[in-house]
Amino acid sequence: MSGPVEVRDFLLQHESKDTALNFGNGGVPAQRSGETSRVSDEQVHRAQLAVARGAQGVEDCRELLDMLGLVPGEDGIAPVRR
Repeated sequence: MSGPVEVRDFLLQHESKDTALNFGNGGVPAQRSGETSRVSDEQVHRAQLAVARGAQGVEDCRELLDMLGLVPGEDGIAPVRR
């Protein structure tokens, strides 16, 4: 995405989809309890590519990947896979 207007438009487009989900009164999904990871290696790879394509530069890409938990840790596993 190249700017705040595009980000806002993206969020507005997906807002109706989010309200259809049942997140309870607070609008925040409940924490997973005892479930195994539902994020596959392929999903992580595709998410990394999507972030890289939308990033404005190397630092932007690195920061976004880190914020989303898509950067492998010291154990070689991305936080979204734990």
